[in-house]
Formats: sequence, structure tokens, C-alpha cells
Amino acid sequence: MPTVWPGLEIERKFLVASDSWRDSCKGVLRIRQSYLPYAPGVSMRVRMSDDDAILSFKTDLAEAVRGEWEVPIPKEMADWLFSLCAHPPIEKIRHLVDVESHTFEVDQFLGRHEGLMLAEIELSHPQQSFPMPSWLGAEVTSDKRFRNSQLYRMVKGPVIPVPPAAKRLKAKGGIRRG
Repeated sequence: MPTVWPGLEIERKFLVASDSWRDSCKGVLRIRQSYLPYAPGVSMRVRMSDDDAILSFKTDLAEAVRGEWEVPIPKEMADWLFSLCAHPPIEKIRHLVDVESHTFEVDQFLGRHEGLMLAEIELSHPQQSFPMPSWLGAEVTSDKRFRNSQLYRMVKGPVIPVPPAAKRLKAKGGIRRG
């Protein structure tokens, strides 16, 4: 559930520890996004998913809280903005996964980040409670390496290493809770 305050994004981000989320998947989007230089502390993103194109501006405000403004743009403008970007776009498949009354977005990265899977949940306020399904791994909300804007800048090399504990859990079939 997005925040009730316009211009704010409150979200938590997690590694994905197993594939058991697939049973609750209710929709899929293919996403391509890149980042343009803008101003210190502000990221400017161009994103295309299916036939939609959006230009977004984001800035940090507090833990798990960011300022965010999104503006729909014509597909032709998005194509032009992609041509101005310094690095190849991030490509991912976003799976919409319902858990109780909440929707998680599970991003399956493609291309140079193949193998990375992150789950995000948008909240209406920072202290809002939400379900913690067994397929969620370590929380990486505060780890800036897992932000799409940082992943975008990683042109060469492997996916950001998954913490050793998460690797062990994944090898054992995922995190078991309760």
C-alpha cells in the first residue's frame, strides 16, 4: 500500500531466499530503466514497462523513506532519454506477489545482474507492520548497494555478492520461519 502522503515513498527491501513466492504471483511486468545525471542527492530515472513510460525523481529523506515524484512521459521521449544514459539499462521482470492484504514486488534481474532477486514492499508509514513470508531473506533496505541506481552503475563484474548466511540458507532450500 503506497503512502497517503503525495511525493513520499516508504518501502522496505529484502533479498529473496527461495522461490516459494511464485505460488502467490498475481502479475508480471517487464521493466527497463536507466538513470540520468541530475543533482547531488537526487536520482532521475527513466523507466519503461509494457507500454508505460515514466520519469522519476527520488531523494533520501529518512530510513526507508524517500521523496519521489513520477511523471508519465511519451514512449518516444523515454527512448530518447535512454539514448542519453551512460550505462546499459537495468532489465528485470517484476512479479506482483500477494501476501495477506499486502503486495510484494519481487524483481528478477536479467543481463549483467542475472541471479539477483529482490523483494520490496511499499508501506503507508514507516512503522507499519506487514507479513514476513518464509521466502524473504535478509533485509537490505539500508544497504545502498542494492538500490537500482547503484546497480545501474555496476557495468562490469558479477552481481553484488549475496551474504554468506543467505547463500547457506538458499542452498538448504530457503529460510524457514515459525
